[in-house]
Amino acid sequence: MLGLLFDTGAPRSPSGIVGQAVKVLAAAITVWTVYAAAFSRADTLSLTITFLALMLTLTFLLVGASKRSDTARIAVVDWLLALASAVVGAHFLAKTGEISKRITLLDPLSGWDIAMATTMLLLTLEAVRRTVGFGLTAIVLLFLAYNLFGDRLDGAFGHGPITYPHFVDITFFTTDALFGVPLRVAATYAFLFVLFGTALSKAGGARFFYNISARLTGGSAGGPAKIAVISSALFGTISGSPTSDVVTTGSVTIPMMKRMGYNPVYAGGVEVAASAGGSLLPPVMGAAAFIMAEYTGVAYSEIALSALIPAILFYVPIYTQVHLRAKRFNLAGIARDDIPTFAATMRDGGLFIVPLLVITWALLQGYTPTYTAVYGLAAIFLVCLLRKSTRLGPAALFDVLATTSIRMVAVAGACAAAGLVIGGITMTGLASKFGGLVFLVSGSDVFVSLVVAAALTLLLGMGMPTPSAYILAAVLVSPVMRSLHIETVAGHLFLLYFAVMSALTPPVAVAAYAASAIAGENPLKIAVQSVQIAIGAFLIPFAFIFNDALLMRGGVAGIVYATASAFAGLVVVAIATEGYFRSRLAALPRLLLLAAGILLLWIDYWLLPIAIGAAALAWLLQRFGDGNGKIVVSNNEAQ
Repeated sequence: MLGLLFDTGAPRSPSGIVGQAVKVLAAAITVWTVYAAAFSRADTLSLTITFLALMLTLTFLLVGASKRSDTARIAVVDWLLALASAVVGAHFLAKTGEISKRITLLDPLSGWDIAMATTMLLLTLEAVRRTVGFGLTAIVLLFLAYNLFGDRLDGAFGHGPITYPHFVDITFFTTDALFGVPLRVAATYAFLFVLFGTALSKAGGARFFYNISARLTGGSAGGPAKIAVISSALFGTISGSPTSDVVTTGSVTIPMMKRMGYNPVYAGGVEVAASAGGSLLPPVMGAAAFIMAEYTGVAYSEIALSALIPAILFYVPIYTQVHLRAKRFNLAGIARDDIPTFAATMRDGGLFIVPLLVITWALLQGYTPTYTAVYGLAAIFLVCLLRKSTRLGPAALFDVLATTSIRMVAVAGACAAAGLVIGGITMTGLASKFGGLVFLVSGSDVFVSLVVAAALTLLLGMGMPTPSAYILAAVLVSPVMRSLHIETVAGHLFLLYFAVMSALTPPVAVAAYAASAIAGENPLKIAVQSVQIAIGAFLIPFAFIFNDALLMRGGVAGIVYATASAFAGLVVVAIATEGYFRSRLAALPRLLLLAAGILLLWIDYWLLPIAIGAAALAWLLQRFGDGNGKIVVSNNEAQ
């Protein structure tokens, strides 16, 4: 029983007519969601309730209670849970008119309302446990306990009494909790862009991204690892999920790296590090970016534009380390004969650039993310018609529709859990108390407060999908950013970065666990390796907080200088981390280079001469030193 509690469920593929019926249901959910998000005039609350009920139903049909569940047959209890999800959803849907008119905490709830809300709560918690795991479920339970019993705490973290009917009223009969922003975004922007990514991949987009990456870097030193970096970035911007990116591109790149002589741990680490950055790369980014737009009230196009330079910089230290590792261990690239020509690559898949251009255009024109996704989808289906090999026939289209809903099961569960947490934080005023705790630790120092905020975001995000990690950080930590007078987009991008990085940070690095199954290595070792490869990326959020030119703020000259300085700093940090540049670096030169890189990332004109001096001294010590920091002049050189 205890094992069941800590287990996630086993993904299920029902066989026979039952399996086909479930796929039809999944495809129908996608069709309804697209219609509801883009064309329906029904109220938002009704759409959100319907979406949650449908996704809960699908969850219990497609995910077993534990890893030991039958993956081909739906258990009786799961049929009952799916039926209960539909019934409870119908109850709340019938009450939407009443919910919109009632006065919260004044109009009493009936016993039947409380019973239905309790059932919905239990169904949601079980769906979260099955799809995401006990980590997020435990956090939700902790917040629920704090809501109901926190009035018994002494000191600053105590709050006023909250009865169970009070809790139910706020959580299920308003749009401030379960049916709030996270689930609403999952039912609109996030769902449509997952459909976009699924359709693009099914039509051959993932293969095109791989081929173009192979053409660009496959033949150079360390070509397989460089392909992993570039293809993961390109695919990640449409998948928006580090774990999905690892599973999709890593299934090709990790075995290829192993065949070319890479250590399995390093191969997994490269893929995990590269896949994480895809959720930060415009134009699509990930579901968390859409939640950010909704939560902050800032247009998604502005967020995407601000994120562009930091997202590109994210890959600079990763690519640099991959190149240096290849040079250090003489790791060759792929044979030219095994790489498709550029002409063939563009002929077979160049049309997949068009949907990305359409999305970029729509965002720049100011269209909402919903209609941007619709235009992108329309572009995919139109360009796919141009070539026989890319056309999506009825069977392929049905598979795209069904797969999209199946992929959204975990996202919907995570967003529902986040809504429960947000409702609890709203009721108790925990966010302001949490900010007080941060300032107590940091003493109101901006840099120390940012370090604490980053650490808390990594901690909150362990074992969670990126959207959940960002939502928790946004609710709990963003008030700290406001108190520090950090601009809204910069502060939330800072939190998003570390929410993404939590996917590769030990000990619970969900992307590393996905890579471990492919690499056949310990996930903790892969996570540690991925952190080392992406170490420079952890510094980028601090750089753009202290110099917003990296977020496209200010004049062109300032933006160019800031980008160049950060680029150089990240390259130098990567050299210091790898400990190699043409030859193995001694300890003192490495430390000097690390200091020089950090100074360059500080992007201050006055620090530039010091950074250059530190780098020059490192070169001198390496070139003429004895490895212990002393310069040695040979007799020949003295003559």
